[in-house]
Amino acid sequence: MPIDDAVIRSRRVVLPAGERPADVLLRAGKIELVAPYGALSADGRPAAGITDLGDTALLPGLVDTHVHVNEPGRTDWEGFASATRAAAAGGVTTVVDMPLNSVPPTTTVEGLDAKRKTADGQLWVDLGFWGGAVPGNTDQLELLHREGVFGFKSFLAPSGVDEFPHLATPADLESALAEQARIGALAIIHAEDPAVLAAAPQVPGTHYRDFLASRPDDAEAAAVAALLAAARRTGARVHVLHVSSAAVLPLLRQARADGVAVTAETCPHYLTLAAEEVPDGDTAFKCCPPIRDESNRDLLWQALADGEFAAVVSDHSPSTPDLKLLRRHGGSGDFAAAWGGIASLQLGLPAVWTEARRRGHTLADVVRWMSAGPAALVGLTGTKGAIAPGYDADLVAFDPDGELAVRAERLHHKNPVTPYAGRTLTGVVHRTWLRGRPVDPDGAPHGRRLARQLG
Repeated sequence: MPIDDAVIRSRRVVLPAGERPADVLLRAGKIELVAPYGALSADGRPAAGITDLGDTALLPGLVDTHVHVNEPGRTDWEGFASATRAAAAGGVTTVVDMPLNSVPPTTTVEGLDAKRKTADGQLWVDLGFWGGAVPGNTDQLELLHREGVFGFKSFLAPSGVDEFPHLATPADLESALAEQARIGALAIIHAEDPAVLAAAPQVPGTHYRDFLASRPDDAEAAAVAALLAAARRTGARVHVLHVSSAAVLPLLRQARADGVAVTAETCPHYLTLAAEEVPDGDTAFKCCPPIRDESNRDLLWQALADGEFAAVVSDHSPSTPDLKLLRRHGGSGDFAAAWGGIASLQLGLPAVWTEARRRGHTLADVVRWMSAGPAALVGLTGTKGAIAPGYDADLVAFDPDGELAVRAERLHHKNPVTPYAGRTLTGVVHRTWLRGRPVDPDGAPHGRRLARQLG
C-alpha cells in the first residue's frame, strides 16, 4: 500500500448491502476499496497503516439536514464551532444549517454570505446551508439557488423569531411554491396550521398535558393538507419537516399515490420520547410540534419501518437555559412561555439506536435512516452517506453495545440542555473520521463548506 493509504478494519462494517466483516481502504480522503476482512494485509506488509476496530462497528458518517446553528447573531445559543464539534462527537460528519435563528437569516444572498464568512475556519465537519422562503423574498430564491443552497425552508405558522415571518396566506404559500417549482428547488416546510393553533386551548403553566393540548394533531394534519394541495397545483417538490403526528401519514400516502413529489422526516425525540414520561415543568422536553403519546410513537416507528420517512434528523434547536425557563436554573417551568426546541445533535445516533434495537431493527436500518436517506434528500448520494468506493471517507467507529450515560459535561453543545440528561443510552461513538482524517474536537478544524451541485 502507498504510504498515504490507510485501512480501517472491522468485523461489523455497515455497507449499503448490509453488515459484514470488511477492510476499508482510504486514499486521498476517499473510500478506494471495500475488501474482504483481512485481505488488505495478506501480503505480509506491516500493519502500521491499519486501524483494527475488532467488534466495534464501522458506519458511514451521519448526515443531519436539520440543524439550527444560529450564527451569526444568536451565538449565545449555538455557533459553528460548538455545533460541529458536537456533531463530530455524535458521529455526524455532514450538517445542513437552517436559515433562521441567525441574524441575518438566510433569506438573501447577503444573509448567505454572512453565514459563509462566519463559518469559515470554524467547521469540524462539513456543512451546507438551506435558504429561507418568506413573504416578500420570492425575487431572492433563484439567486440563492444559484449560490448553492440545498432548498428553502418556510413556516406555515409563526416561527418564533420576528426576522423570519411565516407564509401567512394561501397566496404566500402558492407564490413561494410556484417559484421553487420554476427553478427546480426543494421546499421544506414546518407544517402547523395557525388557525388550528389559535383555536386550541392555550393554558400557561407547568403541566405538559396542557402544552400538548395547545399543539393538537389537527394542526399538523391541516397544514400538511394545505401544503399538499398547493404542491398539486404548482408541481413543487415538498418535504415535510419534523413530523410528530401520525395523523399526517395517510395524507402523505395518498399524495404519493397521486403523484405528488413529497417526502417527510421525523426526529429522534419523536421516536424515543413520549408524552407520558415528560415531567411537569421540565421544559427541556418542549418542542414544536410536540412530543406526543406512546401510541402515536408506535405508529411513527411503523411508518419508518415501512419506508415512509426519507430521513431521521435532529432538528437541533438549542437556546440558552434562561429562555428554556428551566426550573433547575431558576426558571418557572412554564411550557407555554419557554423556548421550543430540543438540543440533541450529539445524541441522535445513540438515542435512535437504543430504541431501534429494542424494536428489532439493525444498524443497517439506522444508517439508512440517518446517513443514506438524508444524503439523498439533499443530493449528496455518491459523496456522503455510505461506505462505498468513491464516497468521502466520512466514517464512525460505534460500539453498539456500549452504554452512554448522558451528562452535561460530556456534551459539546454550547448549552448542554437536553431531555436525555441523566439517561443511559445504548451505543457509544469512539471515533469519527472526516475525509479519512480523525476529527479531534481539541485540534484544528478541517470541515468544508458544501453547496448543492449546480446544473
